[in-house]
Amino acid sequence: MKVGLCLPYSQEGLSWEVLREWCRRIDEGPFSALSCGERMVGPGVDMMAMLGAAAAVTERVRIVPTLYVLPMHSASKVAKHAATLDLISDGRTMITVGVGGRPQDYAVMEREPVRQQHKKMSEQVAQIRRIWAGEPPLEGAEPLGPRPVQPGGPPILAGVTRPRAIAQAVRWADGIYSWSGNGDRSEMKAQQEMILSEWDRAARDEPPIRIAGFWYSLAPDADAKLKNYVYKYIRLAGEGPAKAMARTVDRSSREAIHASLDAYEELGIQECWLNSATPEIAEIDGLLEILDERG
Repeated sequence: MKVGLCLPYSQEGLSWEVLREWCRRIDEGPFSALSCGERMVGPGVDMMAMLGAAAAVTERVRIVPTLYVLPMHSASKVAKHAATLDLISDGRTMITVGVGGRPQDYAVMEREPVRQQHKKMSEQVAQIRRIWAGEPPLEGAEPLGPRPVQPGGPPILAGVTRPRAIAQAVRWADGIYSWSGNGDRSEMKAQQEMILSEWDRAARDEPPIRIAGFWYSLAPDADAKLKNYVYKYIRLAGEGPAKAMARTVDRSSREAIHASLDAYEELGIQECWLNSATPEIAEIDGLLEILDERG
């Protein structure tokens, strides 16, 4: 199983010096992907700008938005951004899309959350692929460039975890990006079983790309930093959910991280994208030691 790493995009006090060093270290390997999430409210960086910069200063690693909150944008905007990212990275881009779960992000983007968000997302993905194929976005308009480097455009994963969302996404996605905040085997097993069942039901020709992630920390005082980060990250959903989630996370030791990686690999997940609690370089150094132990 390959391992990718998410940039520390949502923490306070970030600098280009730190972010550039993360890009450099991730690109040096053995990481398979460099990802960045999208969040509007809060102290973090803009995903679209950050990944453009990451694509420009790296040469090897795959560049991945995790994820475009698609109904918060126009399909044309995402099509243009992803194609530009594919151009800058010379074909190293894969994208993930989802509907998000933060009403405040929609509000500051001056967008209303739509009913039947997953249906809306599937329609937007179809429009994105038409734009990448060179079809004009509007009748009488010129095609919207640039054309992606990869034929047909970058692979598109659906960031979905619930049964109905998975059932809809398997109709159009190249794969599924799954999530368990604490790298929990039973939670991930249930998601993977749903994915495989719905994929078979949809009679798709190609097997799904299956990627998943979890939060971790290997910085000094890792357990406290991990719990604090998760609490702050979830806090917009309410104090209760934030405190409850923060109490559960414990991927703050090499043994715990090994256990989650083992579980994901045994479930047939092809790639794990890890999200660190801090921007400290110790997060990368510790993870490199774990990957070296895994061989």
